[in-house]
Amino acid sequence: MAEVPLATRMRPHTLDEVVGQRHLLGPGKALTSLVGSGHLPSLLLWGPAGSGKTTLAFILGKSVGGEMVQLSAVASGVADARKVMDRARGSMLPTVLFVDEVHRWSKAQQDVLLPVVEDGTIILIGATTENPYFSLVSPLLSRCLLLHLEPLSADDIRSLLERALADPERGLGGVHVKVTDEALDHLAGIAGGDARIALTGLETAVLTAQGRGEAEVDRSMAEESIQKKAIVYDRQGDAHYDVISAFIKSIRGSDPDAALFWLARMLEAGEDPRYVARRMVVHASEDIGLADPRALLVAVAAAQAVEYVGLPEARLNLAEAAIYLARAPKSNSVITALGRATEDAASVDPVPLHLKEASGHPGLRKLGYGKGYKYPHDYPGHRVEQEYRPVTFEGKPYYEPSDQGEEGQGEAHPPGEGS
Repeated sequence: MAEVPLATRMRPHTLDEVVGQRHLLGPGKALTSLVGSGHLPSLLLWGPAGSGKTTLAFILGKSVGGEMVQLSAVASGVADARKVMDRARGSMLPTVLFVDEVHRWSKAQQDVLLPVVEDGTIILIGATTENPYFSLVSPLLSRCLLLHLEPLSADDIRSLLERALADPERGLGGVHVKVTDEALDHLAGIAGGDARIALTGLETAVLTAQGRGEAEVDRSMAEESIQKKAIVYDRQGDAHYDVISAFIKSIRGSDPDAALFWLARMLEAGEDPRYVARRMVVHASEDIGLADPRALLVAVAAAQAVEYVGLPEARLNLAEAAIYLARAPKSNSVITALGRATEDAASVDPVPLHLKEASGHPGLRKLGYGKGYKYPHDYPGHRVEQEYRPVTFEGKPYYEPSDQGEEGQGEAHPPGEGS
């Protein structure tokens, strides 16, 4: 038993042993009700690593009294799934198929599951760390109950560590090594909501102390057992979208400190700096626009610096741009104006005759092309009143300047108005 990792040995066998997920566990809550009913629909468990997806899958599967089959989408494919399906068709007992990392299967592979989930041949439990709305096919989502698991809190993990230290059969209760409160707090806090990381760190620290002949694990030994906190970030998954969203919203909210926090997290986790730069270029026009026209120049310069300088030095260029954008006045008049114009652009109204090209074509002039066009440079201020859109949209404003920054310092000229 000791050769089995502590995190595996301490895996809960019943819902009563599960910590965290209070939104799903307890009287009247979804998971508790499912286990109590004895009826299990196909479902998807979506949550970060170490939040208990595998544990809950086995507890739920066991609750229906059928055959539990586990596949990993990393190592298994459609052929393995078909074998389970064929066996399930001839079984008198319900078959629960647990597919870990189900998002690793391609769309075509996921489609294979649809008929057997639809007709109840198997009960599917899929586990994924990635946002299923991005990584799973819609028909599979519609056939399954989706349950979202939260990262475990530091208090939750601390209780798991204490349980492991007290359990003489599955845990470390038979090992005569004391672990200080400071060490436990460090392990619980640095795990980032991942129970496996914390339990592995505890086991490493205790075995290290035992090997050195020491009777206590202090904070320094706990720090040694987990060298660095892993940044929870997946460039291809949920965290990728969530963190860039937080970054852009921090800039939009004019909070440079928050923008730097999310920028640093992305860069430390290995995010492509060109992607970050591209998002800032878009943001400069979408949320700042003409309130500070230089914002776009700064963002484009940062993007060019990433290509020219590269990491790690380009981190400074990205940080400078992020701070500038966060501190800049904000206006969404550009994207609003474009949206209004786009709606009307779908019309089939022709180009007004006076705007049509007729240079060098006498025949077209006879048809009225270019007739009545007023050349702005022939008028005072190089502006002249005339309509530049189909008559259907005459006088309808698209661009309305905000009162922010440079945009609020002057008034926009209505169509055709001279200065």
